[in-house]
Amino acid sequence: MDAALLTVLILIAVALLFDFINGFHDAANSIATVVSTRVLTPGQAVVWAALFNFLAAFGFGTAVARTIGSGMIDLAVVTSAVIFGGLMGAIVWDLITWYIGLPTSSSHALVGGYAGAALAKAGWGSLITSGWTKTLIFIVFAPLLGMVIALLLSVVTLWMFRGFSPRRVDSWFRRLQLISAALYSLGHGTNDAQKTMGIIAGVLFTGGYLEAFTIPFWVILAAHAAIAAGTLIGGWRIVHTLGSKITKLQPFGGFAAESSGAITLFLASGFGIPVSTTHTITGAVVGVGAIKRLSAVRWGIARQIVWAWVLTIPASAAIAALTYKLIAILFGVA
Repeated sequence: MDAALLTVLILIAVALLFDFINGFHDAANSIATVVSTRVLTPGQAVVWAALFNFLAAFGFGTAVARTIGSGMIDLAVVTSAVIFGGLMGAIVWDLITWYIGLPTSSSHALVGGYAGAALAKAGWGSLITSGWTKTLIFIVFAPLLGMVIALLLSVVTLWMFRGFSPRRVDSWFRRLQLISAALYSLGHGTNDAQKTMGIIAGVLFTGGYLEAFTIPFWVILAAHAAIAAGTLIGGWRIVHTLGSKITKLQPFGGFAAESSGAITLFLASGFGIPVSTTHTITGAVVGVGAIKRLSAVRWGIARQIVWAWVLTIPASAAIAALTYKLIAILFGVA
């Protein structure tokens, strides 16, 4: 096996490792609400989420993968060292925030890491402005959209079920939450797995194994399998933060949060925008809590989460830039 092929295989393995870590780091996004409302046990919930994360491989397009792979960083500056540095920036930041239980964005860790390594190699000219503009806008817009949709869904469904007894409402929404959790997991798999697809396609293209930037079907299957496997492991520390620390959820609230998150993710994926599933569901949970009263949301916890969001891109970029520089010094590569 020649060195070039070995390098490509190692990079694909590291990309799939990131995807796996993304799955267990962001498992909380898919299962925190359905676990906290006790509609499913943790074991049942991770299997449910992992199944629909994988099923998202079939029929949901690759627009986000194309944005990540060729729409944010100039492919002319992308090398094996840049890709490896970017992935390591994302992986290290994900592991740090998983350990302390903060629901940060694996997606933004990846784009931050990728950008940090590219900047370390070629400076600001390596970034494609249009791809970054829509991504940065949606850092703010995605959680706000999730929150607004959750508020509207809460108001509409409360009005529709206003004449029902609490027991009957609870019974209905325990069933409906199975559907909303499945839809959210589909949205999560659709948007998040595509980010790894974009990186792997970039590896294959820069290595000369693709004539044009396309996403082979085996890459789609591998990315979804890796994120589904990670979801099966679960990120229980973050489940606790999202499911119980921000606000107390009932099946009705879980349904509203998951449904609004799913709507937001499918909209973003359709337009090829790599959004944060973590930001989206957190905004939705806040929206559900706020429909009761503003004091129902633990704003101190929410502030900690927002600070973690703000730090994600620069922190992962710094780790990636340092990794790239170390590789360049140790191995004399660009």
